[in-house]
Amino acid sequence: MNHVDRRQFLHLAGIGGAVFASGLSGAANAADATAAMAATAYEDFFFVQLSDLHWGFEGAPNPDAKGTLPKAIASVNALTQVPDFVIFTGDLTHTTDDPKERRKRMGDVRDIIGGLRVKTVRFIPGEHDASLDNGKAYKEFFGTPNYTFEHKGVHFIVLDNVSDPGAKLGDEQLVWLADDLKKQAKDARIVVFAHRPLFDLYPQWDWATRDGAKAVDMLMAYSNVTVFYGHIHQEHHHMTGHIAHHSAKSLIFPLPVAGSQPKRTPLPWDPAQPYQGLGFREVEADKKPTEYAITEFPVQKA
Repeated sequence: MNHVDRRQFLHLAGIGGAVFASGLSGAANAADATAAMAATAYEDFFFVQLSDLHWGFEGAPNPDAKGTLPKAIASVNALTQVPDFVIFTGDLTHTTDDPKERRKRMGDVRDIIGGLRVKTVRFIPGEHDASLDNGKAYKEFFGTPNYTFEHKGVHFIVLDNVSDPGAKLGDEQLVWLADDLKKQAKDARIVVFAHRPLFDLYPQWDWATRDGAKAVDMLMAYSNVTVFYGHIHQEHHHMTGHIAHHSAKSLIFPLPVAGSQPKRTPLPWDPAQPYQGLGFREVEADKKPTEYAITEFPVQKA
């Protein structure tokens, strides 16, 4: 595979993805999402988000289920400039009732991801990873499911809205979030990662977090907040007030638009357009202009 320059992402995305620019403080819509951040300087950087690998899945919706993740890893490694970090936003594995098989799948994922030529790789659990055992196996392989970190002037918050089988953050984590936010300036650059959407996108399909509104209410007091999540297996952009929420495509199969069909079943594989609807995301934070540029990459043949 040829090396890919960061700026060439725009051309790659034109093949089957989308280019989206979002002001860190949010914006009214995707076409006009260039609102400036507050004046405090920060260094430019970029990271890659991958989501919903569902390692262990087998079925007609993706006859190349064992090949998609390695292809995505190869694509990230093909960048001429190494991302500052890569984050996987949940459903690393496909659900299984067998604890032994669950751990085997997590070990396989960890080994494959180990091929990334990126120094820092971060993880979030999905409900397929954590809801059956409250995250026990996930913690053994990938560590604490909710945490914070700082990177070049941006405060990152990782939330766990899947280990509770009731699709909640839970009171303990909400207290933890409130304590963390108290330490931040009102104009701090804040990025939140979660697996499920924090707002009620489509609760009938489990596309919501039952107490997510409490987290959003806390975040509303801060002027520069952006949320990235997975779970819904498609690109989606939503505003809650000034907070922009962006979902990521899956690496296993796309799901239908909310409510567009009776059941939440995977879209069928199209042999004429393999990997259609699958992809991963680059997010670039530029110092000048002060905005996030979000680029969606389609998964392509090796």
